[in-house]
Amino acid sequence: MTADDSYGRLDDDDYPAYTMGRPAEMLGTTQGFLRAIGEARLITPLRSEGGHRRYSRYQLRVAARARELVDQGTPIEAACRIVILEDQLEEAQRINAEHRRAAESANPTAAA
Repeated sequence: MTADDSYGRLDDDDYPAYTMGRPAEMLGTTQGFLRAIGEARLITPLRSEGGHRRYSRYQLRVAARARELVDQGTPIEAACRIVILEDQLEEAQRINAEHRRAAESANPTAAA
């Protein structure tokens, strides 16, 4: 991998750039919380060659949302389920919008 390849990954939301300590610090939580949401299958960190958990920026946003719910008193399992459902709803809405745009493009007179 060249330096150019590495720099290109800085903008990649899915690149597992953070080991466990840094995300826990960034989120103001414990490493145990990150392990718990991993066990609840909310996020699945990648593993380094040495077996260390590595998190992406996307996973940190998901973890932050789960922490927000837990801080409001939601049990961790329920918080993880809520975040999963929110993510699925957002994806479904994005797909529906794409289909709507494609249908309108295919038949522009029907939209008028």
